[in-house]
Order: sequence, then structure tokens, then C-alpha cells
Amino acid sequence: MKIKWTDSLDIAIALDEKHPDIDPQLIRFTDLHTWVCELEGFDDDPQRSGEKILEAIQMAWIEERDQ
Repeated sequence: MKIKWTDSLDIAIALDEKHPDIDPQLIRFTDLHTWVCELEGFDDDPQRSGEKILEAIQMAWIEERDQ
């Protein structure tokens, strides 16, 4: 499955599985950007992300963790 920046929920789930010991509320956007780009199946231009996209991913990850 190919993951794009707009797939915030899929990214959040993948990040939660890959980094279970990380508190998504405390993550820096620079780290988040790197980790998203390193995900298996990520297939998008790394330069297409921005603060709003990274914030949406972070919020989805926080919500995923709270479930």
C-alpha cells in the first residue's frame, strides 16, 4: 500500500506500531517528518509536507494512542 502525506490516519497507525514508546504529544516536527519519510510504503515527495500536514498527523497519532 502506498502512503501519501494526506493519509494522516494510516501514517498515525504505522507510526504508533513502529514507535510504541514515543509520546506523540512531545514529538518535534523535524523528527515526525523523518519518521514518516522512513515508513515502509511511504511514497510521496518529502518536500510536500508542511506544518499543517504534520500537525494533522500528530493529532491523528494522539487520537490513535488514546483509543
